[in-house]
Amino acid sequence: MTEFGRYLRTETVGGFILLAATAIALIAANGPWADVYFTVRDTELGPHFLHLNLTVGDWAKDGLLALFFFVAGLELKRELVVGELSRLKNALLPVIAAIGGMVVPALVAVGVAWGDERMGQAWAIPVATDIAFALGVLALTASGLPSSARLFLLSLAVVDDLGAILVIAIVFTGSFDLLAAAAAVALLVLYWFLQRMRVRTAWVYVPVVVGTWIAVHSCGVHATIAGVALALLTRVRTDPGEEESPCLRLEHRLQPWSAGLAVPVFALFAAGIPIDGDALGSLFTDRLALAVIVGLVVGKLVGIVGFALLAVRLGVARLPSELGKRDLVAVATLGGVGFTVSLLIADLALDGPDMELAKGAVLVASMVASLLAAVLLMRRSKAHSAG
Repeated sequence: MTEFGRYLRTETVGGFILLAATAIALIAANGPWADVYFTVRDTELGPHFLHLNLTVGDWAKDGLLALFFFVAGLELKRELVVGELSRLKNALLPVIAAIGGMVVPALVAVGVAWGDERMGQAWAIPVATDIAFALGVLALTASGLPSSARLFLLSLAVVDDLGAILVIAIVFTGSFDLLAAAAAVALLVLYWFLQRMRVRTAWVYVPVVVGTWIAVHSCGVHATIAGVALALLTRVRTDPGEEESPCLRLEHRLQPWSAGLAVPVFALFAAGIPIDGDALGSLFTDRLALAVIVGLVVGKLVGIVGFALLAVRLGVARLPSELGKRDLVAVATLGGVGFTVSLLIADLALDGPDMELAKGAVLVASMVASLLAAVLLMRRSKAHSAG
């Protein structure tokens, strides 16, 4: 593994790259090169006979994010099988907190925009937490917090995003092709069999993985599901004499590509929102925008903390001994950073000006949550260092 790979794998750098890509997208969409930006984003590429003539923006959304979710799924499975989350009560805390962090923001969003017909599918926009941004803020501001804080946030964000992907699969699946679905299942079984037989040759896996992605895309389910499914079928435990399991090996090799390429390129094409005075004002007056902002900033915090503390009170989960309730609140505030998957859901749920408005609301909410969390995390980090 190169030093460049190690460099890209740090959350701090990943967060900075994502932030830079977002800034470039906003500048490009509102500057003299806006026509070029939107022309590139909307250019179709890919073979027509496989129904893969997608726009560049869709390739980023459907293709590159599949890699992002594959890497996230690998880390979650490793923690569930051999990591801290292999103990039931430790695993249940972030899972229950993630459920609260999905249910409450959706209810808050619906309540804020009650009666607005645009909320038909837009209620799902604030249910997701962005892993890269959230961990980037945590790494920058919370060096004094215990490592369990990072593990809690990572597990929460991964479960949260996997739940959001299930919402995408259920809510945003139109026509369903049974033949393509059967092909996807067959290829997933083949991938599991190759893992079980300890096959390590990359070129055997490449056509299986690509074929799985094409089959999932063709059957009508959002293609990022392919990344999650493949990750959960990847072997985690090492064999005698084996230095790294396939799960850890793939995580090491692919995480730099996910953090350094997949997520930033997605942001580059998803965050390019035309902004004028009227649009900026609408972010704080339009009920759809307010529903997204309040859902992410307030709903996420209330849902995560409320469900987590309820689970602890009922005895079904426990807080790590070194992680206090104030630490939990500070970390939970990062749940409002809903960048990547929230933008993806906004793309799927809305069209035209409403989509751009919702995306702008996601950016505002993510910025507010990041700044608020940074203040709280720095205070908690100082408290732990002083203690």
